[in-house]
Amino acid sequence: MDFREGEVLYFDKPLGWTSFKVVGHARYHICRRMKAKKLKVGHAGTLDPLATGVMIVCTGKATKRIEEFQYHTKEYIATIQLGATTPSYDLEHQIDAVYPTEHITRELVEEALKKFVGEIRQVPPAFSACMVNGKRAYDLARKGKEVELKPKPLVIDEIELLECNLPQIKVRVVCSKGTYIRALARDIGEALQSGAHLTALQRTRVGNVRVEDCLDPLKFREWIDSQEVETEENNRD
Repeated sequence: MDFREGEVLYFDKPLGWTSFKVVGHARYHICRRMKAKKLKVGHAGTLDPLATGVMIVCTGKATKRIEEFQYHTKEYIATIQLGATTPSYDLEHQIDAVYPTEHITRELVEEALKKFVGEIRQVPPAFSACMVNGKRAYDLARKGKEVELKPKPLVIDEIELLECNLPQIKVRVVCSKGTYIRALARDIGEALQSGAHLTALQRTRVGNVRVEDCLDPLKFREWIDSQEVETEENNRD
């Protein structure tokens, strides 16, 4: 493997890891194996710390392909708790409001989900990496400042109701770049005249890359030590 010329790696991001940590972990072990001091490494599409699943990591000259991978269709499995909201629309923050759920039925859920299929406009979460006047929205939100984000156009190809154990539902979502599943949970809650937040999220596919094709970062050291790798010493010969 020639990481300087460029390789594309697929990781199953663990719960609690930031996307930055996955990249740093991969870079550290690749550089160790290459006997190199530095290497360009980047990822194609951030996953929140509380999400798991497919992360594409590019090295060396392959980092030029990051934008290409970002435009690939993504698939998620999301667990949504109805009847309560949090400021971040997930479990990063405590519940800030509760809403009735007694009126919600499986039929109502299925009807509500249909409204989100196709081209929609979505307001990103305040706790997101969107830029507001040159600053990250989450930096402003964490300081308690009001964050006003404009709706963005995106496409949701499919939403399938996998489980309906009210007031909790599990859905499969196939969508375009830029979709915030946390914001989709918020909007589903509102469409049901209630509230909602994410309690679990897994990215199961990016393009043709499925989570079962991915490396476990915790086993990456063993994996890379078993590969034939171009080292800096080889390149100097």
